[in-house]
Amino acid sequence: MSISAAFFAQAQDVSVIRNTIDVYSNSQFGGSAKFNSMAGSNGALGGDANSLLTNPAGLGVAISGEASGTLNLTNNKNTSAFAGSSVAYRNNQGDLGNVGGVMTFQLMTESAWKFINVGINFSNQSLDNYVESPGNSNLIYDFDANNSSSLARHAYDRYGTLSKTSIGVGANYNHNFYIGAGINLFNVSMDQSDTAQFNSLQNGSAELFSKQNTPFYERSSGFSASLGVIGKVNRNFRLGAALETPTFWDIDRSYNFYNDPVYGDDLAVENRKFSSPLKAMVSAAFVASKNFSLNVDYSLGLTKPKYKVYGAAESELNDFFRDDYKNLSEVRLGAEYRVKQLRFRGGYSYTSNPFDALTVSRFTNDGNASDQSYDNLILSDKNLVSFGIGYDFKSFYIDAAYQNMTSKYANPFLRGYIDSANNVDSAYYSPTRIIESDSYAVSEVKNIRNNFFLTFGWKF
Repeated sequence: MSISAAFFAQAQDVSVIRNTIDVYSNSQFGGSAKFNSMAGSNGALGGDANSLLTNPAGLGVAISGEASGTLNLTNNKNTSAFAGSSVAYRNNQGDLGNVGGVMTFQLMTESAWKFINVGINFSNQSLDNYVESPGNSNLIYDFDANNSSSLARHAYDRYGTLSKTSIGVGANYNHNFYIGAGINLFNVSMDQSDTAQFNSLQNGSAELFSKQNTPFYERSSGFSASLGVIGKVNRNFRLGAALETPTFWDIDRSYNFYNDPVYGDDLAVENRKFSSPLKAMVSAAFVASKNFSLNVDYSLGLTKPKYKVYGAAESELNDFFRDDYKNLSEVRLGAEYRVKQLRFRGGYSYTSNPFDALTVSRFTNDGNASDQSYDNLILSDKNLVSFGIGYDFKSFYIDAAYQNMTSKYANPFLRGYIDSANNVDSAYYSPTRIIESDSYAVSEVKNIRNNFFLTFGWKF
């Protein structure tokens, strides 16, 4: 499939597509160090508040109350290669990543219903992501008759936070069957810029451009609901299933625009409504004894991202996701082994590429343009490995975890043009300079994210 010029003209910029999946359809929320050391795999095990991140039926597995808090440190490194050069950038971010708790209520009756438990979980993650791509002296733009410039560098800069607060109820039927339901509330605070620097061929001076409709700022809220079940096949095997509705987002957006024939340079505001895909998950767990457990989760998006249509931009976005978005799938595997009061854990997860192969017109290193097909344009698949250790002091416990997540994707930028009627789509601007191009520069980005977690917990 190919991305048409008209699509990106209306969609404003590449980052709208990236953020639609990477932020507003995100299912990879961090939990406690135990949860993270097992790569987030606990759909058929349950037992604590992090069940609200996968299968709320896991709340019903708990037989005692518990509360915990988790500190996390993230090291995010992007290395962007273009035209024979590369630029690497690291960002360190520390925060309170997770707080959760479960209260158990044992039913003192003759009924087969043994427990009804209530859980709450809060997860918070940084959206900070800076990608700087090197320039190409062969990429020349004629701004006017007296000023030609070559590309010096390009940068996407996103920063902000994404949080998820979940409240749920789980029930235990005869210690063999568990059911649960939850409500999830989301919040996003995100700022993003898109800039390019050019060097004058006449005098060597540098000039920085912001892309049309950037910087932009989004303050958003959303909600979803989840339902799940877990059943014991026998004393060693469990099966689980969960369903989470689309997240219904309300997105308030403000952005800068330039050289408008009526308003000149100004700030605009708009509101968008968006629904993420409906998600389903199936799980299986093997509990050999109190000393060893193994869990595997498989999740799949059942629908596609969809914006409420207010105009051409949302229509074009929906057309793109309808034609080129693949239902996102994820596999998570996690295990725990206990030796007296010590806990050893490990995990692995794989998340698929959300898009089909896409073809764009792109600049080669010599400055010429040609069509190129990419199977990892904008985003790609992700691999995560994790491990951790914990110590149980009976009433109190402490856990630590480490995760390494990697991905490689092709990063398109720089395209913008003016049509014969002087309508500008997404060109870069200054008050007097306009870049005109119907092709992209495309860098290759390698992302390595190292996450560290430390959890302090109390059982009661």
